[in-house]
Amino acid sequence: MLTCQFDKFSLPADQHYLNCAYQSPLMRSIELAGIEALRLKRDPSQVTPSMFFDGVNQIRSLFAKLIHGKADRVCMIPSTSYGIATIAQNLSLGSGDNIILIEGQFPSNVYAWRRLSKKTGATIHTVTGDSTTWTQKVLETINYRTAVVAMETVHWANGYSFDLLEISQRARTVGAQLILDGTQSIGALPFDVQKIKPDALICAGYKWLFGPYGTAIMHVGERFIDGIPLEESWVARDGSENFGNLVNYTDQYRSGAVRFDRGQANVFSHSAMLIESLKQLLDWQPQRIQSYCSELIQDFLPAIQSNGYKVSESNLSHIFAIGLPEHINLYHLNDELMRQKISVSVRGNAIRISPNVYNNSANINALQDVLLSVVK
Repeated sequence: MLTCQFDKFSLPADQHYLNCAYQSPLMRSIELAGIEALRLKRDPSQVTPSMFFDGVNQIRSLFAKLIHGKADRVCMIPSTSYGIATIAQNLSLGSGDNIILIEGQFPSNVYAWRRLSKKTGATIHTVTGDSTTWTQKVLETINYRTAVVAMETVHWANGYSFDLLEISQRARTVGAQLILDGTQSIGALPFDVQKIKPDALICAGYKWLFGPYGTAIMHVGERFIDGIPLEESWVARDGSENFGNLVNYTDQYRSGAVRFDRGQANVFSHSAMLIESLKQLLDWQPQRIQSYCSELIQDFLPAIQSNGYKVSESNLSHIFAIGLPEHINLYHLNDELMRQKISVSVRGNAIRISPNVYNNSANINALQDVLLSVVK
């Protein structure tokens, strides 16, 4: 069982940061790794050709291990929206096809599909649901006209946990592509890419991966491995390791998902930070992180529910939403939480709580005290 890891971070002792789904704080070791990498620019003569490749290749291996995937299927991208746009570019849809989205999912996984819909005439079906029916409604909406199911592994606003195995099996049955945004679960919840078999899994690095803002990771399946990248980076081309040969242009990409890497994929500071964070996550293990969060809130949830607050049973321990009793003003409550230095997020008509291993019982008790004080 994990113990509290607060000492590995630089959070103020009086701050109750229960908002990892917004951004994770930096571990001291990750911060130092980034600073050391930034110092490379002091003397560029120390930047060797191999350094343009080594860091991102290490990230590929570490991330693949985290999700039980393959390193040669992993690429480095700047954001979730970049990954979604890359996948959308590689799809051939028509007016008889439909694209399935989830109500209220993060906009990075919406706008590219809206553009593709306008371009191709494909229809977007947005699936609504509640804490007991959402997965079933997704399954019922998928049909033989479905070309794409684009959704989150965990709903970003309320923490709803979809049955991805069932959805994946249904998508494969009808020949649909399953595109997953794993930003709000990868790192804090076990994920097996060999079991779920998404055609693409995309994950921003600055939340549950503890990495820097501006870096994301994508794992692509067999359907996209020979696809067309958004940009034509020289690093992605065959033989790019030989700098003296770069003007001998080639149309051949390096093998695997490297072709989808953004230009300047190995931002030295970002790569160093992400390497350090992935190593730490592999040591902590997502299942142990999930268990730690579960133990942290096991008494908290019954206490607030007995006082009129609503928490869905389908939510996870690392991210969940709390619905308020009708007489409580959401924004007044948020103001009080801020006064007590409790950081959470307002999402829709609820507050989203997202603890992690740096939190302790004092943080949860502070939140509970405020919730119970305002309900009286």
